[in-house]
Amino acid sequence: MAGTGSEMNAGTVITDAEHTFKVGHVFDNRLMPKFSILNPKFTMTVPEDQMKAGIYDIMNHIMEQYFSDFDDNTSDYLSEGLMRSLITASRIAVKNPQDYEARSNIMWTATWALNTLIGLGKHQDWMVHMIGHSIGAWTHAPHGFCLASVSMAYYHRAMKPGLTKFVRFAKNVWDIKGEGMTDEQIAEAGLDALKNWMLEIGLPLTISELGATEDMIPGITEGTICYPAGYMDLKPEDITEILKASMK
Repeated sequence: MAGTGSEMNAGTVITDAEHTFKVGHVFDNRLMPKFSILNPKFTMTVPEDQMKAGIYDIMNHIMEQYFSDFDDNTSDYLSEGLMRSLITASRIAVKNPQDYEARSNIMWTATWALNTLIGLGKHQDWMVHMIGHSIGAWTHAPHGFCLASVSMAYYHRAMKPGLTKFVRFAKNVWDIKGEGMTDEQIAEAGLDALKNWMLEIGLPLTISELGATEDMIPGITEGTICYPAGYMDLKPEDITEILKASMK
């Protein structure tokens, strides 16, 4: 499937089902593939839900590298182009999963989303992945769905401290013009566009859609690796608030 970009990175994820814990780790270049063949035709045999989960995994890989720092970084221009390509291709693929060009663009974007290129010069923010991994350990839902289910709550929280970047995201990725709008309104419009795209391609927006319940929140919080990232310095109590907001 297209999603993790593991054909060109050294990342791994392991789940400890006995202790309800899931964690990712990026190793050094000894685990980087020396050679890969990417054939989009194989991805057409993947169940539709897994295709959609992979699409959001790709999007979130890009966003977690994009939403950090305020500098004028070449990596961000690359990220914006990759996001725009993915949005276009995803809309085609959900209507016609057998569209070769759309599936090839999704697969190629997955590779460039997580092969370290767009992370160059960035501090990066992988907290949606940290939370998503813990949700996955508790619900066993597809990884991309876990990321999608907390993204709106997370990025609305990150918007205020990262306002300048969220305005850029709205304008450069979603074509929000912004005339007569405040920066806050432009940033909100960008997140609304993200939400509408997620609904359009059939992604979950809440953790309850994945089977998560209120009584799971303490365990999901405990299983989330927490650290200062992007525009926020998150503590466990912040994770709990994000999860509660993601229940609705």
